[in-house]
Amino acid sequence: MLVLTMDEIVNAICLHIAERKQIRPQDVQVELFWDEDTGYSAEVWAEGRSQYLVESNMIEAIMRYLYSEYNIRAYREQITLDLDEEITAHVDVEMEQAY
Repeated sequence: MLVLTMDEIVNAICLHIAERKQIRPQDVQVELFWDEDTGYSAEVWAEGRSQYLVESNMIEAIMRYLYSEYNIRAYREQITLDLDEEITAHVDVEMEQAY
């Protein structure tokens, strides 16, 4: 089991949005949320605009991050978001695959 910290989730979203909008990751700001009614979401600011990502968009960004940073191909079903003191992502992969 691989656990991504909240900082890594934010990095994943920054990289994902930057690639889609063809801007620098440093030009993207992200704030993560959890709400009882809507679940996990993220507010993203880029190019002077704000947009919201729902959990499935966040997981898509995490999947791309896992592949680009860890060389791990993970499926949506292998990634779950969790909230304890901060939001983390649990990735159900063999640790040998992670390195």
